[in-house]
Amino acid sequence: MQSQQDPGDQKNLLLAILLSVGVLMAWNYFYAGPKALQEKERRDRIVKEQQAKKKPQNATGAATQHHDGPVPSVSSGGAPGVDAPNPITAPETSRASALGAAKRVGIRTPSVTGSINLTSGRIDDLKLVRYHETIDPTSPNIVLFSPAGAPQPYFAESGWIAAPDSKIKLPGRDAGWTVDGGTTSLTPTTPVKLKWDNGAGLIFTRTIAVDEAYLFTITDAVQNTTSTKVTLFPYARIYRYGTPKLEGFWVQHEGMIGFNPEKKLVELDYGEATGDGGSLSYEAKSGGWLGFTDKYWAAALIPNQSVKYYANMLGRKKTDRRKEYYQADFRRDELVIPPNETKSVATQLFAGAKKVSIINEYEEQGKVLELSYLIDWGWFHFITRPLYQLIHWFYGLLGNFGLAILSVTVLVKAAFFYFANKSYESMAKMKKLQPEMEKMRERYKDDKMAQQKELMELYKKEKVNPLAGCLPVLIQIPVFFALYKVLFISIDMRHAPFFGWIQDLSAPDPTSIFNLFGLVPVVLPEWLPHVGVWPLLMGITMWLQMQLNPKQPDPIQQQVFNWMPVMFTFLLARFPSGLVIYWAWNNILSLGQQYFIMKRQGVDVPLVANVKSNLGAIGRFFTDLTKKPNS
Repeated sequence: MQSQQDPGDQKNLLLAILLSVGVLMAWNYFYAGPKALQEKERRDRIVKEQQAKKKPQNATGAATQHHDGPVPSVSSGGAPGVDAPNPITAPETSRASALGAAKRVGIRTPSVTGSINLTSGRIDDLKLVRYHETIDPTSPNIVLFSPAGAPQPYFAESGWIAAPDSKIKLPGRDAGWTVDGGTTSLTPTTPVKLKWDNGAGLIFTRTIAVDEAYLFTITDAVQNTTSTKVTLFPYARIYRYGTPKLEGFWVQHEGMIGFNPEKKLVELDYGEATGDGGSLSYEAKSGGWLGFTDKYWAAALIPNQSVKYYANMLGRKKTDRRKEYYQADFRRDELVIPPNETKSVATQLFAGAKKVSIINEYEEQGKVLELSYLIDWGWFHFITRPLYQLIHWFYGLLGNFGLAILSVTVLVKAAFFYFANKSYESMAKMKKLQPEMEKMRERYKDDKMAQQKELMELYKKEKVNPLAGCLPVLIQIPVFFALYKVLFISIDMRHAPFFGWIQDLSAPDPTSIFNLFGLVPVVLPEWLPHVGVWPLLMGITMWLQMQLNPKQPDPIQQQVFNWMPVMFTFLLARFPSGLVIYWAWNNILSLGQQYFIMKRQGVDVPLVANVKSNLGAIGRFFTDLTKKPNS
């Protein structure tokens, strides 16, 4: 006879589960909702401020606030120098006003548009042509770089550092470069050459070239027309003012990143960079790169791969006078320019979308050491990369990233069919032994040691390994986690439509059960969990899959299994819809696979009976909750 669970225990368990759902909703109400509202108010405030500042600040004679950061130091390896001057005499202007405050040369390629600042010689204005802020193709393009004086300065520059105590005049942020050769804009076929004369015998030139994607090549040269040799140190840096909006998922690094042969992959989160001792410096003998990585975008400096350089990543905390800021930079050893000679150095800059094929091409053709690490492939990169290539191949074949996900999931399930078969075989044998196991538990219910001994004897006699059902699952975990990782980081999934209402696989399902999936025309509050069609389907398929398993001997454990899909439905509701679709499809395949194996093993499939039993238990629970006391 099977042991019966105390109705009070059952009610307490289900009340605890419902309380957990309540806590989740309360978290949305008291934290996530207010946070979303604060973010909306912040965006509205920025828009109003920008509208109020359509007239440039310089037109009134007021100085513009600059956030330029420090250049590297000469005397201490790759350590940063003293902070650059940062006058706080007027509020920052809008991005448009900051762009209009300096003369510029345009940038026009099939992948990016923007401009080069002729005052500082920086690349500080870049937009990504192929990517928009929303799925609406008329929405603004993604802004990558913005100039000093804009609300979120983010730019790249190269230049020269003089030796300590040197009086050499060098081009700085206010140098005022001129275009040499009459080029009107930078394109893949027309490089731009800038020129600056220090008036003391040194002529500086900066030649900037760009390909059709996201790679800039900056060649800085110095012509020495004096009668004495000149010693200078080349440097390059990427500066970012303020912390960008983060996805906040632990599965992907966002922040400063670099790679070199000695320290391999180097990562520094924004929080770490602004903490105590957050700065990081290292010497690289040859090869590597460093910069910033977001979820889908990146900017990275690529030094000459055959020379030594000193790299640095730093962050500074927020103060009363400025926001926090971050910088990734490097400098090279001294370069001596003899009299009447010209010396030059070249640096490459990647600035754009983290498209796997493009980054791989730069790594292979440009011989850039492990540039592919700009994409966070994770611990299981040896699995993640091939899975991405497989999804990408199906994407090219089917023309739909969602269908590519479904196809690869089928192949992964087929590859692990043998292990799943072993797992389900073990479960089927355990199912056959269930009546005998129940008898033993009843016979030795007061003697746990004797109960365990008899159970082990039964396993030995029937040649059953109770762990055999777990080991195949453990083998599959790295592969399924790697597939999850691919779907999370892949830029191909961004704004990629599936079918029906899913027009962006990287965004959560836009429907919600709380307004009957759009049938009721009401605007739902931000704190309410938006459980859409696909999360609901994922939860149902997970619950049905669990109903194929034999009932657990422990009633509490059985109730946990019954209610676990409900919790997962709420927890995964705000995940990208591509991930939820993958999970639901995987559940459906597992459901069919397990049913097939159980039938082949001659085991009764308890699906219908378990569904009726558990639905009845849920109904009785809610009936008990509505009963009046002492009724």
